[in-house]
Amino acid sequence: MQQIKAITYNTVDEISTEQWKTLNCTSNVYFSSEFLKAFEVSNPNIDFKYIVVNNNNNAVAIAIIQTIELSIDVILKNIKLSSFLKNIINFFFCNNIIKIMFNGNIFLSGEHGLYICEEANKVSVLCTIAKEINTIAKNTKPLHAIFIKDFLNSSLKLTNHFENFGFASMHVEPNMILKLDPNWKTFDNYKDSLKSKYRIKVNKADSKSSSLTERLFTEDDFATYKDELQSLYENTIANANFNAQVLNLDTYIHLREVYHESFIVKAYFKEDKLVGFLSGLANNNHLDAHFIGLNYDLNKTHAIYPRILNDYVRIGIEKQVSHINFGRTASEIKTTIGAIPVDLTCYIKHKRPFINAIVKLFIKRIQIKSFKQHTPFKTKKEA
Repeated sequence: MQQIKAITYNTVDEISTEQWKTLNCTSNVYFSSEFLKAFEVSNPNIDFKYIVVNNNNNAVAIAIIQTIELSIDVILKNIKLSSFLKNIINFFFCNNIIKIMFNGNIFLSGEHGLYICEEANKVSVLCTIAKEINTIAKNTKPLHAIFIKDFLNSSLKLTNHFENFGFASMHVEPNMILKLDPNWKTFDNYKDSLKSKYRIKVNKADSKSSSLTERLFTEDDFATYKDELQSLYENTIANANFNAQVLNLDTYIHLREVYHESFIVKAYFKEDKLVGFLSGLANNNHLDAHFIGLNYDLNKTHAIYPRILNDYVRIGIEKQVSHINFGRTASEIKTTIGAIPVDLTCYIKHKRPFINAIVKLFIKRIQIKSFKQHTPFKTKKEA
């Protein structure tokens, strides 16, 4: 008879080597102790917990829990809702700073918060995790809401079981994914596949940014330019549709120490002044764009952001990955270089049952902001 039990740990260090070995999840860097530790030690303002599910004393699943404080306005910023409904939600959520518990990595978009072994009874394990999340929530005071994020459509048959535990599903901004053609061996090969209009845009971005000096950062560079990196990053997230928390870029120092050249930070200088950067992580056969930073005063004249997008493509081709995950935000411009939206679903629950019932009604009225989908690649006839 199977005995499924969840244990919650307060630090990743409490999870034993044997448990990690049994989970067999560390080939995905987002579920490795080193990756999780980098975020944990660098961001002390976040409360980290880790749920490990055991089946007959063998670890079969892990769920990453992060609890933070933020304003409800930040959550509502990127969704369409009438002012009347927003005011009511603000009322129910205390109209100010609220405390939210996330299952998932608040700094990344995608399925980075829940791992279940293939051989496990996934429904039973997920239900065990849902119960443990509710138990943690019950014992966390104050706490206003719980978010479980971000799931692909292919996962919903399983994850919709969260609805049996009081959660309501809601669509969020999609991930923007660029699939790389295996025949692209150089950036010119990529440009040759674009329609003329979009190839001109790519070339223009490179031309306008040609006065910038670029450099791949080392661990020593992180220490030298940490304050400038942090400032540029915070400048960028201030313009984003949604940002749950400010990442302490000390995290980057730890990630670079562990993942070396697989963790990439490329910096851009104008007359020896740092004016922008990109960061990314090569994970298995894909490249994930992480945070960027840029000087908006120079962005228009020097095309810093379009150049960053071009360089992500360059890096992806150099590393011969199958696709690049550009994450959320700025969706339309990402479609001009070939990225397509991939839907994501989250689950939300208010801690108080009465308010939760009302919140569920409002979620049905939520619409994600739309954007124009460009189709930059040549058709077979045009190629």
